[in-house]
This record gives sequence, C-alpha cells and structure tokens, in this order.
Amino acid sequence: MIKLATLLLVQIANGDGYLVVDSGNTGRKVERRLPEWFKVPMPAGENFSDLKKRVRGASLHTVCEEAACPNIGDCWDRRTASFMILGDTCTRACSYCNVKTGRPTETDWAEPFRLARTIKGMELKYAVITSVDRDDMEDGGSTIFAMTIKTVHKSTPGCKVEVLIPDFGGDRESLQRVMDARPEVLNHNIETVRRVFRKVRPAGDYDLSLELLKRAKEMRPEGVTKSGMMVGLGETMDEVFETMEDLRANGCDLLTVGQYLRPSKRHHPIIRFYDPAEFTRIREAGEAMGFSHVASGPLVRSSYHADEQHEASLNNPAMS
Repeated sequence: MIKLATLLLVQIANGDGYLVVDSGNTGRKVERRLPEWFKVPMPAGENFSDLKKRVRGASLHTVCEEAACPNIGDCWDRRTASFMILGDTCTRACSYCNVKTGRPTETDWAEPFRLARTIKGMELKYAVITSVDRDDMEDGGSTIFAMTIKTVHKSTPGCKVEVLIPDFGGDRESLQRVMDARPEVLNHNIETVRRVFRKVRPAGDYDLSLELLKRAKEMRPEGVTKSGMMVGLGETMDEVFETMEDLRANGCDLLTVGQYLRPSKRHHPIIRFYDPAEFTRIREAGEAMGFSHVASGPLVRSSYHADEQHEASLNNPAMS
C-alpha cells in the first residue's frame, strides 16, 4: 500500500489503484482511481517534524496543512513552507478549497511578529505568505500583510518574501499598501478559466483578478508578479491557453499549473485528470508566450519550489 498524507487530509492509494480521501474536517470519504503519477511518499523525516513543532509552538497556520497540499512532505523536508496569516477561517466558500469557511472571530495583530520570529529561527531564505479571504475587515487584511512583509524583512534581511494575496474586493488602496511593503513576488491566483470561474469562485471576479495583477505591475514595475491555476475542473485546453494569454497581457511573470484534487464529496468534482504530456504542452506554450518561468505538473501548487521560480524570473525576465 502506498500512502499519501497531509496533516488535515489523509489520502491513501489502495492496492486496487483507488484514491480514498478521508477529510479531517468532515469524516467523509471519496473513492477515485488514482493515476500512477500521483503517488508521493508519506511525510516524514527530521526536517518535517522540526518544522511542524515550530509552527505549532508559534500558534501559526500553514496553507500546506489547511489546503491539504500533497507536496507537504517534499517542501517541509526542504525546510520551506507557505504560512497562512489572518486566521484559519475564510469568509468565502470556493467549491474547490479545503480551508474552512465561516465568520472569523478575531484579528491577531501580534501574528506578523510571531511569524517573523519563526522564519528567523528556521533561517529561511525564502518565505511564502498567504491568507484566507477576510471580507469582514475594511482593508481585507492588507495592513497585516504589509506588517508581515516589513517585519520579516527587518528580522531576517536575507529572506525573500512572496505573498499570495486575495483580491481585496478590488480595493486599490489595499493593494498599494501591500506593494509599498515591497514583497519580492506578488502572487494572486486566477485559479481557473473564465467560463468555469463563477462556478467555483462565486464571490470572485475573473476580470478583477486580472486587473489586480496589472495594477501590481504598474505600481512596482520592477517587481515580480505571479499567478496559478488548476486544471480538471471542466475547462478545455484552448481555454487554458486563453487564460494564460490573459495573464501575460496583464503583466504576469510567473505561472503555476497543477491538477485539481477534490478534497471531499461536498467539493467540486474532478472532471478529468491531465496526463504528464499535457502538462508539458502547457509549460511549453507558456514559455512561448513569454512567461519567465512556468511550473506545470500534476502535483504543482502555487507555492511549490517558489524560490526556484523567483530565481528563474531574475535570470530570465518575462518578455514585454
């Protein structure tokens, strides 16, 4: 038996080649035949255990756990992690996402300082910081994002910071606040193609997400912008290419493309699995469009090997 696991979502591929998903939040199970290329080792090792203890000790959240990322073992063993600020409860309910939804009960203004101490203690060279959506806050959480970026840069000057931000409801001032904090990479995921977007992100807006990326590049032309999308939600390959072209037209430098995996029965179904050759085709198309770097593969997620993507953007600037 080959085991695949995260801390909140345990995925087991049994001897018959089926994926059994046991959601830590709901207890529900879903069976789905798992292609061979999705089998990954059980998270383990000294680095994994050490990072887990540090995150727990600082009362922090990671998107690696909350979103049930299949790469948690690989990334944590490399001593890289994606931290999630502004709590663990999202005010939106995207149909693909495993993060819990509801009404957040508080705002933790000490969180940026705890996170900065943790990053310094881990001696990280690259940190990815994301958040839940906080539509309950007037600034969408942008002030805490800016505080976190500045605090990490001050406490660990050699650490580069990538932020994966929500859309802030399209508020320009909130985006400007984050850009003024000077993150090395500004990431905002488009997630899917235009036709499917409203089905899976009912509280979002496709064109608003594109506009955010465009504004970020205008606010800081020398900065690096990034986006990510999932496949397997019902889109066509032509629609994938169209979305990639939309991203490039709005100044996006880096792109990640990965297979959607359904966390539970209450989430959007997997329409189909893309094979490795199709992901290669997507990567090659993106490179031809002028992206600095395209990470495209079944298990690719927006923060997977993010440090390597950033390095690629410095060595190979996106075509204008």
